[in-house]
Amino acid sequence: KVSKLHSPHNTHTAEKTLYTQNTNEGRRRRRRRHNLSSATLNMALTTASTNGMWMTEDCKRSFMEMKWKKVHRYIVFKIEEKSRKFAVDKVGAAGESYHDLAASLPENDCRYAVFDFDYVTVDNCRMSKLFFITWSPEASRIREKMVYATSKSGLRRVLEGIHFELQATDPTEMGFDKIKDRAK
Repeated sequence: KVSKLHSPHNTHTAEKTLYTQNTNEGRRRRRRRHNLSSATLNMALTTASTNGMWMTEDCKRSFMEMKWKKVHRYIVFKIEEKSRKFAVDKVGAAGESYHDLAASLPENDCRYAVFDFDYVTVDNCRMSKLFFITWSPEASRIREKMVYATSKSGLRRVLEGIHFELQATDPTEMGFDKIKDRAK
């Protein structure tokens, strides 16, 4: 006995049904993949996935304001170890300079900073580059240095659009001349 699905008269119908099921499944998969991607993006905005640190809404908002609206010149981030969150320690207004950022970093605590460096090229074009600075002074505790070192990659992944990275243990390693040299 020949089944209805494999009979010579229903071959076209069976292939059409199979094709329709495959394309519908493909659409569902693409939709699921898209939803997964947006869910992953939302998760990346709230957590630095490698170490379980969370970002506060203030961190995200301040970074987006600096990146797109140019409201801030720099942002200094700190880790709140008890709550396992990245938090904004200080925000520099648009009129502040790199020297203000360097002065705002503590002498004995680690911090992350993002600096918006504006400059003019040889062709007289105004450009802007974002620098990610890891501040880990010699006087800070070893545990704190380890926490900041392991959390850096997670924060960097969330802060999209960073052009250059700088790591410093004393002010001479992050002088303004080093920023200018890296940007050009």
